[in-house]
Parts: sequence; structure tokens; C-alpha cells
Amino acid sequence: MKFAFDRRGFLKKTSLAAITAALGSEIVFADKLPRNYIPLVFDEKDALKGKNPDMIVQGDKPWNVETPLYLLDDKVTPIDKMFIRNNGLIPEKVDVKNWTLTIDGESSKSTKTYTLEDLKKRFKTYTYQLVLECGGNGRSGFQPQTSGNAWGQGAVHCAQWTGVRLKDILNDVGVKSDAVYIGYHGKDIHLSRDPKKESISRGVPIAKAMEDETLIAWAVNGKDIPEFHGYPLRLVIGGWPASVSGKWLSSISIRNKVHDGAKMDGHSYKMPKNPVAPGQDVPQTDEYFKIIESMPVKSIITYPKTGAVLTPGTELPLRGHAWAGDVAVKSVDISIDFGATWQNCKLETPANRLAWQHWNTKVKLPQKGYYEVWVRATDAKGVSQPMISPAWNPGGYLNNACERIAVKVE
Repeated sequence: MKFAFDRRGFLKKTSLAAITAALGSEIVFADKLPRNYIPLVFDEKDALKGKNPDMIVQGDKPWNVETPLYLLDDKVTPIDKMFIRNNGLIPEKVDVKNWTLTIDGESSKSTKTYTLEDLKKRFKTYTYQLVLECGGNGRSGFQPQTSGNAWGQGAVHCAQWTGVRLKDILNDVGVKSDAVYIGYHGKDIHLSRDPKKESISRGVPIAKAMEDETLIAWAVNGKDIPEFHGYPLRLVIGGWPASVSGKWLSSISIRNKVHDGAKMDGHSYKMPKNPVAPGQDVPQTDEYFKIIESMPVKSIITYPKTGAVLTPGTELPLRGHAWAGDVAVKSVDISIDFGATWQNCKLETPANRLAWQHWNTKVKLPQKGYYEVWVRATDAKGVSQPMISPAWNPGGYLNNACERIAVKVE
């Protein structure tokens, strides 16, 4: 059963009469409805529609959906296997013909507004494969647990994005010499449904905004961006926390200071400047925290699935991906003896800067029994993944410990 209604108009009223009229029937036990409660029928659409059935739901208000690692085996992540991390609700209605992007701010030489058609006709189009990873990917590995979604390692994908370079638009508008940061604004709805509040409004330093691979995108894998991934327009910035890649993009401000939008305060997407004890309460000020920028070196095993059972004498093929924020991955190694020794893997060059790199190898397991296969990547600066979870932090960010799978020979 489906109900047709004007959700936006209804939400402005949120009276029992409005609810009843929208449903087209009386609500049984209406007198027991909690104050300001909105019936489930008025929730946003199902984010799992069209997704792989094995996707893991971390939450549905807002939708946060994780990808099991074995589903990330494709070199370019298919849309149905892309993780979802939303901070608010998707826009009620999207009018593509009248959708605009406005560039303004203290450090903008002018204010300009572009339609989607303007962007496509006036600027050169580019396509890049870009890694987008939630800053809290791997959060479940920290003890004690922190607040936020208890992600495993599947809040990451590398899809192919198409759009225009942000720097071309910024140069068209004009950037003053005092520019420090850009901040984005989207049309997603705050969970409180207060139109004056933004769910998230983050940004990056102007140098990152001006990189060739920073895109204003309207397509992913050759198709329109799906609604739960930011349709019809999204900022896409590879190598940094995916929270800087604003969805449902409607404006970008060129700032003369670090952007101060929603989720730029407290310890959101920030790390302590100095080590803290697990569970320690740290004052949420800039004196103690720094904004997360380039993501750390990381790798995953996408084949085989953990729990694989082999017959004796079988050679085990292994493969996966590795990435390292703003830099390239130099090498990937695997271990079958809990890190005592390591075997080098074949590593492919990335499709382009800020794309992940594919690795593969084969290994023989010497006898019957239980094994763990560990994978470790090292970046171009010589930094390797830690074998166990790195230092605990209040936000549960940047867990880049070696990924591992369990295998039996019997």
C-alpha cells in the first residue's frame, strides 16, 4: 500500500488533522500518539531499493549502509554496492531543470549562479575514479566503543565520477588572494526538519579545492547520481573523508577563514593533536583537536570471503585494493603467520591519481588447520598500516589496522 501526499506541506502543519488527511483514513489509537511523533509511513524512501541484498544497514534515520568487503571485489565499485553515509534526509523534491549551483563568499570576487545545463555546456567535462571513505570507517575496531556508526571496513568505494572541475568554476567566479577554505551547502533536510538548520556543511582548504580531481559531479559510473548519493549534483573530493564530498549540492562559499558550517565543530571529523587514553574525555576545542585531511594508507581483501575452506595442496588466490589518501601506494604484502613474515603482492598502478590500486597474489598453505591472511599496504612516503588498531580517539576515526580473513584447510 502506498500513500500519495504533499510531505512538505504536511510537515509544516504536523497536526493530527494533517496526518489523518494525508493518510486518507483515521488513525487507530490516535489519542496515544506521542507529541510531535510522525508515523512511519511518512519516512523517506527505502535506501536499499536497488542495492545488493547483502548490504549492511547501520541505521535508517538517516540511512547509513555498509558494504561487506567481498562485495567490493570490482575494480570500479558498482552503484548497487556503494556504501551510503547520510547526515540528514534526502530532499523532498528535486527539480532538475531549475536546480542551480551558486558560488559566493567573502573571498569570492563575484557571486554567480549556474544551472546544470550551464555547467555541462560552459566547462570541460572530466571523469575520474575516486576513493571516497567515511572518516569513521573501521570504527567498530576501537575499544572502548565511541559514538557514531559502528562501521566495519566497508564504508568505502571507488566509483567513476563525471562532472566539471571545481577549480574551473572558481576561476570563472574569481578567487581573492585571501581565500583560505571552501564550504559547501546542500539541500538535504535536517533530522529535526527545521529548515533553518543544516545537516552537514563541511569543506576543504582552497588548495585541495583547486586540485584537478576535485569535481562537481552529476554522474557516477556513466549514470545520473542516485538520489541517496546526492542527485542531481555532488561535490566529489577523493582521498579525504567522504564527508567533504557534499551531496545535493546547491552552493559553495569561498571563505577567508576555515569554514564553520555544521559538522565542522566539536570533534566531528577531527583527531586529537596529542595521544589520549582510551575512553578519555577531551575538551572539544581547536586547542585539542585538528581537522582530518588526507586519509591514511589502507588495504582490504576482497577475495576470498572470510571463512573460506580449502582442500590440502590448493593454491589460494588473493586479491583486493589499497589506497593512501593524497599519495600513492608503494607496496602491498600479505602474511599467513600473524605478521611474522610477509610476502609481496603484485600491485597495479591507479587508473588516475586518488583512485585505489588493485593487488593480487597466490599463496600455498602448508598443512591442514586454521589460518589468518593479513594484508598490509605501504604508501609512497614509507608509512605502513599498523598491525593492530591505531591510537584510540573520541570520534573513532582513521582505523587503518591490517585487514584479515580467516581460512581453513581440511
